[in-house]
Amino acid sequence: MYSIGFDIGSSAIKASLLDLDTGQVVKLVSFPDTEMEMIAVTEGWAEQDPEEWWTAVCKTTRSILSSTNIKPEDIKSIGIAYQMHGLVLVDSNQKVLRPSIIWCDSRAVEIGNIALQDLGSDYCLGHLLNSPGNFTASKLKWIQQNEPIIYGQIHKAMLPGDFIAMKLTGEINTTVTGLSEGIFWDFKNNTLANFLLDYFKIDTDLLPNIVENFNKQGKLSKRAATETGLHEGTIISYRAGDQPNNALSLNVLNPGEIAATGGTSGVVYGVSDVIKYDDQSRVNSFAHVNHGKNSIRIGQLLCINGAGSQYAWVRKQMTNSQLSYADMEDVISKIAIGSNGLRIMPFGNGSERMLNNRQVGAQFNNVQFNTHTREHFYRAAIEGIAFSFVYGVKILKELGLNPKRIRVGNDNLFQSPTFSNTLANLLDCSIEMLETTGATGAAKASGIGIGHYASLNEAISNNKIINEFLPTPKNDAYNLAYENWESYLDKLIE
Repeated sequence: MYSIGFDIGSSAIKASLLDLDTGQVVKLVSFPDTEMEMIAVTEGWAEQDPEEWWTAVCKTTRSILSSTNIKPEDIKSIGIAYQMHGLVLVDSNQKVLRPSIIWCDSRAVEIGNIALQDLGSDYCLGHLLNSPGNFTASKLKWIQQNEPIIYGQIHKAMLPGDFIAMKLTGEINTTVTGLSEGIFWDFKNNTLANFLLDYFKIDTDLLPNIVENFNKQGKLSKRAATETGLHEGTIISYRAGDQPNNALSLNVLNPGEIAATGGTSGVVYGVSDVIKYDDQSRVNSFAHVNHGKNSIRIGQLLCINGAGSQYAWVRKQMTNSQLSYADMEDVISKIAIGSNGLRIMPFGNGSERMLNNRQVGAQFNNVQFNTHTREHFYRAAIEGIAFSFVYGVKILKELGLNPKRIRVGNDNLFQSPTFSNTLANLLDCSIEMLETTGATGAAKASGIGIGHYASLNEAISNNKIINEFLPTPKNDAYNLAYENWESYLDKLIE
């Protein structure tokens, strides 16, 4: 018996075929090979065509089926992880009305700020755990204000994962965790955030019906079966935003446990059993995958927009994409910690929530023509991302999270020993790398939804530790480099 999990990212779509009985991955596929196009009509905007996600889902699925001997009818469940905070709009024929406004788009920041001021900061944070900020609800309001003709055609407003589920089943629904990610959920009243919807003059009928995270959410339609090659009637039994799902994949489910990712964006995600919020909304709190009325589990999410995107930019612009990341790592290892004083701020991907929604932009500081080479830029780039993680974790500590161990997957930035060692030393904690991916976690979680696994622990507990990075006794060079970097950042945001 098998399951398949999809991870709908903004860079690529990943699919993982899992043997539910052994918990072993049979095949892992990603598409496309290069990063998916991001449409930026003007500064601060970021859009993608949702139909391209669907095309990639179909291609990854067919690739898996063609390269294995697994029969489609033996795949019993489907799980979906997806990029958070995006907005997908469809009409009554389930036709996409416009490109999706995705997670790193900044256009609705001011709409959210005004809502926070008008409704009251204490009231908003007490009910939503966040400022309306730049999340899905504010993006939908932006459509209402700026594209009224399109707004008038909306049948349903969805998150990216809801859209993929719709393409698979023909049904439109969502989850409480998804609604909380979009800032549509009232934690105090445990219901839709009607006060915010009323303020925005958004009809609740535009939002999908609610289903549970781990449950039979729909069956694969005949049309989707034809397009994907999967068996008609296969059950979709799990969905969650990529960061809660990544935490699940890494067995981060209980209070005090912490996960991190370093993809296009960088994220540190901790779990709390207390409904808590950051009064400046630099850290955002959402319902975790195992949150319930009688079992509070809040995911406290710190996001750095410009993480892997910055490193990919440096690779493309400075090596013409001729060097692999592994090649760059070999070069970096020969450069001293601190990059001889070169500082890079990785904030060139829209407004940064942990910097109070400022658009600082990427910064190259203290460049010395007679000292610095391309190799110094490579190291300063990876260090700048690590330093931004550390800066954010200091905020998480204010909320009571004090990491002694951070669990990560074997992908993206954490494959760089330079990056992982820098974090371990500056945070004085271990970085524990597990052999899993978000797509694999979604595949495992879907097994819970069809009753194959009795619990989350049964589904997730067999993760293998493949590497661990520990702080070193003498790390003064790391601390000095970080202090210099932080000093410059503080001047930028004064």
